[in-house]
Amino acid sequence: MTDSIMSKAATMEIPINSNGDTGTLPEDDSLEQAAKLQWSLDQKVGLPRDGRDLQQVMVSGPNLNETSIVSGGYGGTAEGIIPTSSIKGSSMHHSSSSSSITADEATRGVAVEKLEYVKKWGLNTYKCTKQMLSERFGRGSRTVDLELETQIEVLRDTKKKYENLLQLARALTNHFYSMVQTQHALGDTFADLSQKSPELRDEFGYNAETQKLLCKNGETLLGAINFFVSSINTLVNKTMEDTLMTIKMYENARLEFDAYRCDLEELSLGPRDAVAMARIDSAQEQYQVQKDKYERLRSDVTIKLKFLEENKVKVMHKQLLLFHNAISAYFAGNQQQLEQTLKQFNIILRPPGADKPSWLEEQ
Repeated sequence: MTDSIMSKAATMEIPINSNGDTGTLPEDDSLEQAAKLQWSLDQKVGLPRDGRDLQQVMVSGPNLNETSIVSGGYGGTAEGIIPTSSIKGSSMHHSSSSSSITADEATRGVAVEKLEYVKKWGLNTYKCTKQMLSERFGRGSRTVDLELETQIEVLRDTKKKYENLLQLARALTNHFYSMVQTQHALGDTFADLSQKSPELRDEFGYNAETQKLLCKNGETLLGAINFFVSSINTLVNKTMEDTLMTIKMYENARLEFDAYRCDLEELSLGPRDAVAMARIDSAQEQYQVQKDKYERLRSDVTIKLKFLEENKVKVMHKQLLLFHNAISAYFAGNQQQLEQTLKQFNIILRPPGADKPSWLEEQ
């Protein structure tokens, strides 16, 4: 019975006059009676009420956010049906907004890390600059290791002298190479004239053979000098330079250590309230970190200086012996001794033009 009443109420049409108001129909009384009957049935059966009677439900109409709007009324065509997709759209919007929030948080985290890094770098640069200016104007104290500082100064002076030696050896190589090329051209000229001058064939021939022999010995000596120059260049521009780079890192660590040490001393002389004690503890931690770094680099410099000195003596002993024996054999005209010197030091001479790439490698 309730279902029949509800179906009757749902299929009733409400006419609208020209003014847009609902007209008065005889069925209005039947609607009120149906509503009262439904209420009395709910009371007897004991169904819970949601605070709205049937008339309010019919007047208020369906929720547009939860259903579809049918423009043709009951039994109308499918035209004019507007499907609701607000729930799906809102869920998609919620997921996209969540992903954008996650990306924003990640970007913000990277920016905060960079900002913290720049802040620490700026504070460290300020302290080191302050310490450097204080030392330069004689108002600040610095940590000095007299023995290590002396060894560093000796190394820098030695490097300058070895650079000068390297420059002179290269100049000798260039000049001697020019002389060998001149001897080679002179020998070719003598040989050509001996063919075109029958009356002086023997004299031109002797000189041609002499220049060719000198040119051959000169090329052998050039091989020994080039090996000498290459070894000195490696010692100066690689081995010594590597040690000096470590020394530069040690000096920077020493400056940072003194900067944080002076900062800690200044804080220790100030007040001892809670804020000051927190700053002192932080400065103490930073001081300990810089101290460990300074001592580690000082140990590295000491070890590298020791090995550098041993390597320098070993290399120079071999190279100076090579240079002396090769020069003496060349100017003594002892070709056999000159070649034996190169074999003794495992020097292999390359034929002229061996350094140039082949036509296949140039393609």
